[in-house]
Amino acid sequence: MARLRALAAAATIASMAITVGWALPASAGTSAGSSTYSEPTWWQKFLTVSAPGFQPPAGPGKTGSISVGSNVDMSNEPGPQSETSIAMRGYFSSDGGSSWGAVDLPLPPALNGSGTDFGSDPAVAWDTRGNVYYSYIVVFFNHNMHAVTGTEMAVARSSDAGQTWTSTYFNFNSGTGKFNDKPYLAVDTNPGSPFRNTVYVAWDNASNRSGKSSANNVILVSRSTDGGRTFSTPVVASGTGSGPNSVIGADPFVAPDGTLHVAWHDVQNSAIVEASSADGGQSFGPTTTISATQVAYTVAIPAQASRQALVYPACGADTSGGPNRGTLYCSWMDETSSNGTDIFLSRSTDNGVSWSRPLRVNDDPAGVANDQFNQWLAVDPSDGSVNLSWNDTRNDPAHLSTDIFYARSTDGGLSFTKNVQVTTAPTNETCCGADLGNQYGDYEGIAAIDGSIHPIWTDRRAAVASLDEEIFTATITVK
Repeated sequence: MARLRALAAAATIASMAITVGWALPASAGTSAGSSTYSEPTWWQKFLTVSAPGFQPPAGPGKTGSISVGSNVDMSNEPGPQSETSIAMRGYFSSDGGSSWGAVDLPLPPALNGSGTDFGSDPAVAWDTRGNVYYSYIVVFFNHNMHAVTGTEMAVARSSDAGQTWTSTYFNFNSGTGKFNDKPYLAVDTNPGSPFRNTVYVAWDNASNRSGKSSANNVILVSRSTDGGRTFSTPVVASGTGSGPNSVIGADPFVAPDGTLHVAWHDVQNSAIVEASSADGGQSFGPTTTISATQVAYTVAIPAQASRQALVYPACGADTSGGPNRGTLYCSWMDETSSNGTDIFLSRSTDNGVSWSRPLRVNDDPAGVANDQFNQWLAVDPSDGSVNLSWNDTRNDPAHLSTDIFYARSTDGGLSFTKNVQVTTAPTNETCCGADLGNQYGDYEGIAAIDGSIHPIWTDRRAAVASLDEEIFTATITVK
């Protein structure tokens, strides 16, 4: 189960802390309480920049300098912002992320009168009608929380920009059966797609081993064509071949023509892989390898030694009208013999049939065993730029404290800008009252639209240490 992650879908952000999530509309001028419009305020602009042949203008705002705004503590709540919580928390902003409101996400009743349940692993995405969707898992426990008695998937929907939510629950598993874990969410917002506004959720369904990936699990995908009110019977995206399977970290993303891609970490074969669906998530083709990995599952880097850093893909598609329209991108963390862990990216220009040789994104000196981990990726739909942020230990010789770093590509993932430090103070999750069971969690997040980039991260700098782990964000602008 993950502590924190996010998805860019028209500048949308999701996160978890105590399990916490938030959603940020793309237009700061859109009132958080308004839901009377039939299409979001950014939709006409999105149609323009997504049209085939559109060329984003060069110059200020697209290819110039990168500036980082103030670090904002958007959770600002006491107690560790970690994944194991009895309440889902949603945050919303109507002023571009400068201030935040908060609300609890719905949870179903416990399975029995003395039991309890909690929500975990959120993701957020918007459709073109102004609705926002929030996926998560519900975990049911017995009365003393010593045993899992069941899990199910949940997707909440909101028509008032995240102020109120209604949830749909599905794929319940009980007892020692399968465990729903690590879901992620995507909505098809492409103007010409036959599946426009279809909501997709992908997750791994593992045998119940404390929520860990096991040798008997598959990637499942479910879809909704009625605005999140109902979800289809899940289909297998990861194949049904004989022999053991161990998969984790599903990430769905949609190409401009409506093709649904789902990437995940094939733990059994130590590889980042993906499969695609041309019929709106009803069936999937063969699995394609994006890249082999040195790390089979997790790695105990110094900064995340107790929880360990998870290998997972964070992907996206260029839906702009620029020259790289349709290009697919996937990022992941891996370990090399002399560099510690690094962030890598691969691209596909043939709809996922083949993938490029991995490119190292972080630019700290080679041969120095710094660690980079918990990356996320967002493709800006206005100009096709590829944006990544991650945790980075390069500023600490002991590799225990981390900062958030950011990089951007404007040439279709062939190269990246000089890495930019986002945080104004480091975090150390190895000492001094840290939540050692969760530390940074499994993911961070980032969203991007029109040159405005919003990374999110777990932060326990000295100024907020009395509140334990907090959720921070900042606005990055390209001038």
